[in-house]
Amino acid sequence: MAQILAPTSQWQMRITKSSIPSSPMTGKMWSSLVLKQNKKGAVKSSKFKVFASKYEDYTINRVEGLLNLDLTPYTDKIIAEYIWIGGSGIDVRSKSRTISKPVEHPSELPKWNYDGSSTGQAPGEDSEVILYPQAIFKDPFRGGNNILVICDAYTPQGEPIPTNKRHKAAQVFSNQKVIDEVPWYGIEQEYTLLQSNVKWPLGWPVGGYPGPQGPYYCGAGADKSFGRDISDAHYKACLYAGINISGTNGEVMPGQWEFQVGPSVGIEAGDHIWAARYILERITEQAGVVLTLDPKPIMGDWNGAGCHTNYSTKSMREEGGFEIIKKAILNLSLRHTEHISAYGEGNERRLTGKHETASINQFSWGVANRGASIRVGRDTEKQGKGYLEDRRPASNMDPYTVTALLAETTILWEPTLEAEALAAQKLALNV
Repeated sequence: MAQILAPTSQWQMRITKSSIPSSPMTGKMWSSLVLKQNKKGAVKSSKFKVFASKYEDYTINRVEGLLNLDLTPYTDKIIAEYIWIGGSGIDVRSKSRTISKPVEHPSELPKWNYDGSSTGQAPGEDSEVILYPQAIFKDPFRGGNNILVICDAYTPQGEPIPTNKRHKAAQVFSNQKVIDEVPWYGIEQEYTLLQSNVKWPLGWPVGGYPGPQGPYYCGAGADKSFGRDISDAHYKACLYAGINISGTNGEVMPGQWEFQVGPSVGIEAGDHIWAARYILERITEQAGVVLTLDPKPIMGDWNGAGCHTNYSTKSMREEGGFEIIKKAILNLSLRHTEHISAYGEGNERRLTGKHETASINQFSWGVANRGASIRVGRDTEKQGKGYLEDRRPASNMDPYTVTALLAETTILWEPTLEAEALAAQKLALNV
């Protein structure tokens, strides 16, 4: 654990100016040093090692200095990191390009392309996939005017590729009925940190298990909290980037964390979650820890990882909104199978009816019930308006798919009268 949680070599190897030479050590200087040492006789290896170590530290320190270099006073050019979703539908890919000047809107950025045959998104004989810039965030890694760019992917003919879930979501959120309802989302992204060498949760003894769940949720202490520095670094990086992150906390299973994004309107929720995921991947990369969004990374008596999605419309937030919420829940019950199929891979290992989940095979709802498919808060019931929480999405869900499907089912989709009556009868029995 000490090695895993220690800062990277770049963070460790800071030395004072007095301990380093005034300029980088050249090959000629090394030769001169060795010749002088030989004339004096045998070199004591310990002194030579110390000097070599200081030179190595100095070199690393210079590299870190270049990484942190602010380009703003010297050029108008910026670096744009184009980010897209890979062939698995959950992996994030990115590459960089130089832009001639700072930009304020994605429409100012050029389209770009990548080799889709190397990401599982195109055949080798026709591998070009086109990136369309869609959202911009400040780059917390490069600083300055540099940016992160969330993109979606298309064929050269302009058709969205199968893993481009944003395109369909944009169609839903551009529907006037959806626009008028101003859908709000608050997404609770859970994730698990793994030790890089054994793929076992951070803080767990290798090949063994920690004490039972109980003291870890929102806990503090070396025996309860594992990975807080990563969570805190991610929190600040997201705020810097302009992501609408609203909080973080340690989760029930040790080594598991959560961050919340929102309230966000429409497709913005998906853009912000994907940008936050990318930043988290980069931070764990630097820390030498593995990030997983698997919904049940450890089988047994451990909580899984979800992506609970809080949702409301304008009608739900106004007087009499609780009746609109109940109508939305009725619609959600009728499309339970369709939602489950789109709510993440491996979710059946998580939605077992245990560990604060509902059964994947049965739709249910309740007030303040964390074991239901849909939870309604006590305040919402008391005030007669508010929001609902869909607890079914897995941690690896696509936020574009989930947010668009919620809006489609509750705003655009209308069930038949017969189906509506039957569903209402079933829900009355559940409650």
